[in-house]
Amino acid sequence: MSPATLQAIEDYLARLHTERQLSPHTLNNYRRDLKQLATFCLEQDLTDWTQLDSQHIRQYVAQRHRRGLAAKSLQRELSALRGFFDFLIREGSLSANPARDVQAPRVKRKLPLTLDVDKTAALLDETAEDAGDPLWVRDRAILELFYSSGLRLSELVQLDLGQLDLREARVRVHGKGDKERDLPIGRQALAAIRTWLAVRQDMPLENKQALFVSRHGRRISGRNIQKRLRDRARKLGLDVPVHPHMLRHSFASHLLESSGDLRAVQELLGHADISTTQIYTHLDFQHLAKVYDQAHPRARKKRRE
Repeated sequence: MSPATLQAIEDYLARLHTERQLSPHTLNNYRRDLKQLATFCLEQDLTDWTQLDSQHIRQYVAQRHRRGLAAKSLQRELSALRGFFDFLIREGSLSANPARDVQAPRVKRKLPLTLDVDKTAALLDETAEDAGDPLWVRDRAILELFYSSGLRLSELVQLDLGQLDLREARVRVHGKGDKERDLPIGRQALAAIRTWLAVRQDMPLENKQALFVSRHGRRISGRNIQKRLRDRARKLGLDVPVHPHMLRHSFASHLLESSGDLRAVQELLGHADISTTQIYTHLDFQHLAKVYDQAHPRARKKRRE
């Protein structure tokens, strides 16, 4: 391809740097993706971006997939190509976007990891070592609220005292897209929060609005919560890598398993699309299948005589 044609890539990256202030790492990923396409164009004897059509882009995606690129990476590459071609259209160098209607292979959705009820209880129960530790009082309130109400880590970290209504046992959460939702707080979570508030007032508070603060009185960070939870799970000898989102997954899975009300779980989780919530029905089916295999006379393995 001509130097002028390749220069369009650098012009596009410069525009991204100025307008969207993308990191150098992200810009390098875009540059690599677009130069991969330029190499494909050379292989196809295409000398200018205007010669590309949707069939070429489909061939390119198929080639990359055959060479082992994962579906998720292909989705990212296609996003980069669409953005680049839109830039060329705005610059008057292209009349249509050849990548607009090209789809990457579907990403296989992984089932989220959850804790069973017994492991969840072990995580929340106080040990002899925990007694009298004010940070455990805080951590227990955090863990109970995660499991009680299914919050995201970012939602919990940003909670202020004014978002709590202890009398009505609910919390107002600011979720994705700045959408608000009111969530119920369970009895044990409510008790744990009340205990924490009594301890909190005796701490040197730098942030007086934050519900959960560090030992120095500042709003607790998500990284701090992740580390505290990971360390606790290791101390208790749990055989799974526990992270905050696992408690959200466990909340959704256990609630759906008990109620079967997918729409209610969607509302509680704050999912815009119910298809996102439907992944928990697969977890519920796995539970049912396990019960079936253990209990049904025609499913149980024969015992050896």
